[in-house]
Amino acid sequence: MAASSKVIGPETHMLNEDWTVVLPRRGKQRRNLRRIRSPEEQQKPWFPTEIESDLHRVSKLLQRIEMSIKKMESSEFYRTLLDQIQTPEVLNSFYNVLGSESNMQMVIYGIGCLESYEPPRLQLSLAILMKRKLSWIGDIEVFDPILSSTEARVLEALGCSVLSVNEQGRRCAIKPTLFYMPHCEAELYNNLLQANWGAMLKQMVLFGNSFEMYHQHVLEFKGSIVVDTARHILAARRFTHEFGIKTVSDDYFAGFHDSSWLFFRPDLESELQPKEI
Repeated sequence: MAASSKVIGPETHMLNEDWTVVLPRRGKQRRNLRRIRSPEEQQKPWFPTEIESDLHRVSKLLQRIEMSIKKMESSEFYRTLLDQIQTPEVLNSFYNVLGSESNMQMVIYGIGCLESYEPPRLQLSLAILMKRKLSWIGDIEVFDPILSSTEARVLEALGCSVLSVNEQGRRCAIKPTLFYMPHCEAELYNNLLQANWGAMLKQMVLFGNSFEMYHQHVLEFKGSIVVDTARHILAARRFTHEFGIKTVSDDYFAGFHDSSWLFFRPDLESELQPKEI
């Protein structure tokens, strides 16, 4: 994996021009939806939302994230999730994706504002702890267009690489990859599936919103815009193995409710035909 990208540079866009994570739909804090750029725009260089990092803010945020990591590590939620990963069905699903490789890279999209909200800090804490605990989790790359240079610097201090290009979720899984995307927008999941539609789906794991929840939403609200924005999500359900995440306590509801491990095993060529989407 490439080394950590240098992201310090002139500000080139306003905060509300890009996608970002969507916080819970039920009874918790939520962030505004942001426009998803077209594929033609996705390779434009990205720069943080401020020109320079603030050393005091860096130190303060790093301390807050370290506290979140300690909180997560001692929680029943974390123990329950590790137990789930160690079950034969889930562990074998990871090994099927790994194949002959010794580890899988982790790509985090839409982590959100780490300075302002606890749920993104808890989401990041879980990702970091999984890398520390599981020997087959490789390097971590992170991107959200709302990241500040202070947040980018903290991420790098924690061993993550911050991408300098907005991929819009269209990363191709040319090698085993864990896409860590709790509570992102449907369009971002859809972009990811579309970019990998075919054999590469078998080389990816997704930690994100439950696809079954999207299906139930469409059944209940047949005129919903989700039908248009989540076409690949709905099509992928036929060959998706989904394992729901148990939030266990209210402390972790906002960051992880309705989340699942998602593995993709398309067995028939007909399941991937565009006419089926």
